[in-house]
Amino acid sequence: MSKFPEGNAIVYCEGAFGTPNGKTAHGLVRFTKRYNVLSVIDSCHAGKDAGKMLDGKSKGIPIFSSIDEACQSAAKSDKPATHLVIGLAPDGGRLNERARDDVRRAIELGLNIDCGLHDFISEDPVLAPLAKANHVTIRDIRKPPPMSEQHFFSCKIDEVKSLKVVVLGTDSAVGKRTTAWMLVDALNKDGISAEMIGTGQTAWMQGVRYGIMLDTIVNDFLTGEIEHVIWSAWEALHPEVIVIEGQGSLLNPAYPGGYELLAASRPDAIILQHAPTRTHYDGFPNYRIHPLAHQIQAIEVVSSKPVVAITINHENIPRSQIATICAMISESTGRPAVDVLIEGAEKLVEALAPLLKEHQIASAV
Repeated sequence: MSKFPEGNAIVYCEGAFGTPNGKTAHGLVRFTKRYNVLSVIDSCHAGKDAGKMLDGKSKGIPIFSSIDEACQSAAKSDKPATHLVIGLAPDGGRLNERARDDVRRAIELGLNIDCGLHDFISEDPVLAPLAKANHVTIRDIRKPPPMSEQHFFSCKIDEVKSLKVVVLGTDSAVGKRTTAWMLVDALNKDGISAEMIGTGQTAWMQGVRYGIMLDTIVNDFLTGEIEHVIWSAWEALHPEVIVIEGQGSLLNPAYPGGYELLAASRPDAIILQHAPTRTHYDGFPNYRIHPLAHQIQAIEVVSSKPVVAITINHENIPRSQIATICAMISESTGRPAVDVLIEGAEKLVEALAPLLKEHQIASAV
């Protein structure tokens, strides 16, 4: 395991902070073990505090309009910048030309580069030699493991005795990872040992101990890799609960995700993250989001396991209306509904209580 934090990071999110395409930056502003986050780059919001803009809570993480400004500010503190972390999560995972120019500038300034996109900077004919000349390290987080190291499904998931909970969503970029982290924290605070399984680049950047890059793996080995990482966490730690981060959504036309997680993890329960104000799938205005009840039904048919709670993404919802909307969703679905960013994840622990009891897992408080 790496010793955290690994360095002082500037998070690059030009033109996307506060949008679904900035979800990696949002995750790093909210929480990361891997880095000390110094600042965010987005000229559209320069001068603001990233935490205040995101969640209404100041984090002391300023937003700058350029990498030069961010580096100059860091140089005046006792934490000079060491890394530029790409916080963009655009459709298709590609690096645009503006971003490439900014990465080039960061390399010239001596910053190490961590990138979770599908464009591999370490193979770029211009940026890779420049990094070598400037003694800069590039980590392409989404590079798949060698085929020889990938695993085929072997049924060893049956050896895992932890209560397994998958956090799925009704859409992509809806908050599944944040909810998963908050549930793990709530369980641990309640005296229940819990471990998270990350399935994307942001979880890795946040310092998850066990994870894979789900969308880089050849389909034949996908369920095997999911099984193996869950089994590895069980073998090493024997946590009472394993919480698995979802990707995409079961019915999303561009990012269908969840079938493989349900098939491979053999979960005991599902928590479903939902954005009530979204009418169409993220980035696809011609495709209406399937109704919440339909999505719950689809998940339960596929998994034969219960959706035990609905968690709310409060985008475009006035804070004064969040409790009312949660109550309406709870009444219509027959399941507790909670906005974990506002209320915390304790209600999710309560929703899992019958299953925890079945697994003979008791709270310490």
